[in-house]
Amino acid sequence: MNDADVGKQIQQMVRFILQEAEEKASEITVAAEEEFNIEKLQLVESEKKRVRQEYDRKEKQVDVRRKIEYSTELNAARIEVLQAQDGVVTRMKESAGEALLRVTKDANSYKKVLKSLIVQLTDSADHQSLLRMREPSLVLRCREADRGMVEAVLEAAKKEYAEKAKVNLPKVIIDGKVYLPPYKSTRDAHGPSCSGGIVLASHDGKIVCDNTLHARLNVSFRQKLPEVRDDFLLLDMLLPPFLGSLLRTGHSQSYIFLCSLLQIRKKLHSQQVS
Repeated sequence: MNDADVGKQIQQMVRFILQEAEEKASEITVAAEEEFNIEKLQLVESEKKRVRQEYDRKEKQVDVRRKIEYSTELNAARIEVLQAQDGVVTRMKESAGEALLRVTKDANSYKKVLKSLIVQLTDSADHQSLLRMREPSLVLRCREADRGMVEAVLEAAKKEYAEKAKVNLPKVIIDGKVYLPPYKSTRDAHGPSCSGGIVLASHDGKIVCDNTLHARLNVSFRQKLPEVRDDFLLLDMLLPPFLGSLLRTGHSQSYIFLCSLLQIRKKLHSQQVS
């Protein structure tokens, strides 16, 4: 074999080795790209999952915060509604008290009231007076300013009591030493105050009947309070549609508007009944 043949064989071997090397390098490159793509996809999916989890966590935090804020605002609205309810009830009671004060300024009307308070024509379990106490001898206390009117109606009240109870005339002594305190306005009130009426007590002081106008007002107020609460229940039913307004604007103003709606409803109802 001459040198030319040897050179050709060497060239063939070189080409074969290079071809195998290129094929092997190509295989390695393809395998590396596949592994890279798989690893890249895994990393991308892992990051997507982490981002989704983080988003879900923050979304839950925002939702919880939103619920807490809503609950806080709702509780604040409810507190203001309760305060507005309490204010309405207080104003109702104050208005009734002012109406009673006007009665005491009319001598004829007030005498009739005093006589009824002494005899107590009702069968109230809270307030007895003569008909319910059935004591033969009693002490009567009134305001010093009312003593003259009490003396003017006392005999008639005793006779009415005796007729209704079918007993002898009771002995009723007006306490000339201890009087009920005079009326004082809320602004000037320092100490006890009485808007009118009487207090009856047995001589031993074991039985006391407080039939002052203020006490009667409290009894009537307790009796009527369930009706007032029923009206407030209606307001609570009307409240949800206005809740957004309560949270966006002044709570008390919205509640006063609901109170106005209730007053209109009650007037319409009374007109239908009549």
